Amino acid sequence: MQDSRWLILLCAIRLGFALINTVYAALIPALRPAWGMSASEAGAVQSAWHVGYIVSLVAASLFAGRFGARNTFLGMGWAACASAFIFAFGAQDFLSAFLLYGFAGLCAGGSYVPGLALIAERFPSSSRGRAMGAFIAAASLGYAIGLVGASALAEWLGSTGGFLLAAVGAMLGQVLAMLVLRQTPNVVVPANIRGPAISQASLRFLWRNKPARYNVIGYTFHAWELLGMWAWLPAFLAAAAAFHQGGEVGGLVIAGAALAALTHLVSMAGSLVGGSWSDRWGRTQVTLTMSLASIACALVFGWLMVLPLVLLVAVAVVFNLAAVGDSAIHSATLTEVVPAEHLATAYSVRSILGFGMGALSPWLFGLVLDAGGGDGLAAWGWAWTLLGIFALLGPWATWRLQRMQRQ
Repeated sequence: MQDSRWLILLCAIRLGFALINTVYAALIPALRPAWGMSASEAGAVQSAWHVGYIVSLVAASLFAGRFGARNTFLGMGWAACASAFIFAFGAQDFLSAFLLYGFAGLCAGGSYVPGLALIAERFPSSSRGRAMGAFIAAASLGYAIGLVGASALAEWLGSTGGFLLAAVGAMLGQVLAMLVLRQTPNVVVPANIRGPAISQASLRFLWRNKPARYNVIGYTFHAWELLGMWAWLPAFLAAAAAFHQGGEVGGLVIAGAALAALTHLVSMAGSLVGGSWSDRWGRTQVTLTMSLASIACALVFGWLMVLPLVLLVAVAVVFNLAAVGDSAIHSATLTEVVPAEHLATAYSVRSILGFGMGALSPWLFGLVLDAGGGDGLAAWGWAWTLLGIFALLGPWATWRLQRMQRQ
């Protein structure tokens, strides 16, 4: 199979599995009153997903190193399908959603890290950033479909109907993966090169090797900002629509989800362009530009609720595009600053730190909202501003990496 066709199909598979990431966020404005949740509880459900996802990504990294990326992708795909169906039918209140969405996250990492590994195995460094950008862009399309589809189905079938969209998408992705990856080699690093799944030698390398360390730090705070933004963007845009139209936030679920989905659709260009630009102009330069642009948006985003909705959505589009634009670049950079024998450990450490911060982000965002009194301008303003302030450590680390590479 030609590389371009193979990549397109792999992206379609990733799209199907990505739906689970946003179906809950799409329904937060409706679920908060329906399930009697505070903002911090609503954020905690999303955080539970990320905590589970941390474990899943670590497991996927280790399994890919020991059993091969292809076999890990296919094996973990079945677990993702099952957990998505369990979540769809079992989530009925805060506690059940907290537990089952966390379980779904625990099973969902097999389509991400092994997918990146498959791309790294197939594409040379000169085109790897562009290929990984397409893979990330496919996920953005899945997030957009998940937002709009879940909110629309929930209007008709309730929250179970909205959540079922993710389960069906995962199943379709798994079926396609069985067909597409049938002829893809399963590359396993020899045990004498691979060493232990997480080795002390690899951990020492990551700590002592400054380029690898700064890449991991940069990704960590990139994840903090991105995952916090994705969790709360639909609810914020629904609140902004209610602010301008004088309606109830819960009655504008589809509006908020549709506006957030629009930003995800445009952010696909960020993934594609960011990866391509990094192939041409350098990983750190493009990463630094993207991250500073997204943080500038975060610092002022909540305070812009008073702007006309069309202008607020325009800022949200730039925000999401810039925030996701360096995701693929961080991954491509990691494969280039870490040798193959340390890469599985590097992915594991990066996943723990990045999604660990990303797990805290939605919950802490919700705490700030609660402290500010709910859906008012000041509450949203401070929540977004604090998200941006903490994220500043990401471009600092990228700047340090850039200085080292130029020396």
